[in-house]
Amino acid sequence: MADTLATAKPELVALAHRRMRESIPDNDWTPRQKLALTCRILFDGGHDSGLAGQITTRAEQPGTYWTQRLGLGFDEVGENNLLLVDEDLNVLEGAGMANPANRFHSWVYRARPDVNCIIHTHPLHVSALSMLETPLVVSHMDTTPLFEDCAFLENWPGIPVGNEEGEIISAALGDKRTLLMAHHGMLVTGRTVEEACVLALLLERAARLQLLASAAGAVRELPAALAREAHDWISVPKRDQASFAYYARRALRFHPDCLTAAGAKGGA
Repeated sequence: MADTLATAKPELVALAHRRMRESIPDNDWTPRQKLALTCRILFDGGHDSGLAGQITTRAEQPGTYWTQRLGLGFDEVGENNLLLVDEDLNVLEGAGMANPANRFHSWVYRARPDVNCIIHTHPLHVSALSMLETPLVVSHMDTTPLFEDCAFLENWPGIPVGNEEGEIISAALGDKRTLLMAHHGMLVTGRTVEEACVLALLLERAARLQLLASAAGAVRELPAALAREAHDWISVPKRDQASFAYYARRALRFHPDCLTAAGAKGGA
């Protein structure tokens, strides 16, 4: 006999979230391993643009973070070639140099204590949408985690290697999780590496959907109340963990060199 067929929707949502928390295991990857996995996941997800883009995650010491080495593509990043840098981009651990454009990450981290991971990339469809100088339009259920959560920087500030760009970008992001940057690309933040990675994949998909739909006709907006409900339904840590674990398993099938043998056991 079913017990929930007369249960109200809010109660079913709460039940589902509780079951997710109880049933989906935490992963045991280190922050460095998650960052390396994210580079490979995003490479496979169309975020390859040569050496453009940076991915960072906070390290244990305040004012420091892990990032990839300039000169490596996302498909070449592994946990053993990441760099630990400070806010001046001095290398504290590892060999090589960080991308000079990492400077604006320091500004975002300072403005947003809740942010522990930043992804900046130039994927194809986001870049194409950015050329139209138009904000992202969320019009599909799958992309509702971005509803009212994607800011728009309309004026291109130039190459992001100065402190001015750090101020502009962090101000444009505000309290949102993501930012579409005209004539440039995208910025995604997350409380966790998993959250940022999943959002980065989603933003590129949302841009592709918008371009495809716009070519066929006018994009219709979602009812705001329902879109907010879907945003909150999907935007929970356990969903991010489950999604990241799936993308990581898929990436490791093609990029087994991403993690060392000692760390390859990580994941759900």
